[in-house]
Amino acid sequence: MHWLRTLLALLSLLAGTLAWSAPEQPKITIAVGGKPLFYYLPLTIAERLGYFKDEGLDVTITDFPGGAKALQSLMGGSADLVSGAYEHTINMQAKKQHIRSVVVQGRYAGIVLGLAPEKAAQYKSPKDLKGMKIGVTAPGSSTNMFVNALLAKDGLKPDAVSIIGVGATAGAVAAMQKRNIDAIANLDPVINLLEVSGDIVTKVDTRTLEGQKYVYGEDYAAGVIYTREDFIEKNPQTVQAVVNAMVRALRWIQKASPEEIVATVPPEYYGENKAMYRVALGKNYAAFSPDGKMTMKAAQNVYNVLKTFEPSVQQAGSIDLARTFDNRFVVEALKKYK
Repeated sequence: MHWLRTLLALLSLLAGTLAWSAPEQPKITIAVGGKPLFYYLPLTIAERLGYFKDEGLDVTITDFPGGAKALQSLMGGSADLVSGAYEHTINMQAKKQHIRSVVVQGRYAGIVLGLAPEKAAQYKSPKDLKGMKIGVTAPGSSTNMFVNALLAKDGLKPDAVSIIGVGATAGAVAAMQKRNIDAIANLDPVINLLEVSGDIVTKVDTRTLEGQKYVYGEDYAAGVIYTREDFIEKNPQTVQAVVNAMVRALRWIQKASPEEIVATVPPEYYGENKAMYRVALGKNYAAFSPDGKMTMKAAQNVYNVLKTFEPSVQQAGSIDLARTFDNRFVVEALKKYK
């Protein structure tokens, strides 16, 4: 009987190994809103270093001007997962639609509020934004929610300003330089370019712990990979493979030098400004999650911020935060990638 138990144990182990390496849906699409942003750097690293392929996945990454559009592609069925803001999981539950984060990419938002120099002198607190035209990656995206959270600090509603979608690349830089907007809420490398050119004065900076605490609280979840609950239920091994690749990328970032990261990302991320890209990278190192785990405290902080300005969250009554994230896949991935 001992040999039989041993054989059964070996067969169970073999079955687990085969299941691990066999995604139910190997060909998937991941949507993202502003792929070159540091907010989503782990996604790019996983792609460029072949980590998705190593997990048996054929991944197509579709890039949109902002996270709200990426979310729409998921809910519309053209994407299987999204690299986007954790806030969306709470917003969607408030609307009776359930999506879950499966791995955290960033623990700081990394979003910066920058004002045109001629507007910056009058800024003392968020109430001074009233009446301004503020550029965000896209209406409804995390950058828009960042602005709403700032306004709520001084008792202002979202309609106290004009929100203008400017994207997350050269168009955002041009909109600020041409003064089509008075202020911008965006991320690096866009913000760093505008800081260096002198086209903005930074007023709120969640790339730093101080700025993060001011806007959101210290424990937070920013960029994540999220997907629909039904996709997780039908494709657990596919989700596991995605999370394995992302955790491996997070681990690599923790050990990589700036030079190694610059050498890995596509050249179009930095263009002719490789040195400037390295400087911007240095401002964002602390923002990346070291292990991909979500904490209930982080989820609670995000919820507390959303409740200050988001009507659907305010009207939803209770939100089951435990249903907005799933750490099971990260726990398994960390066994493979220490």
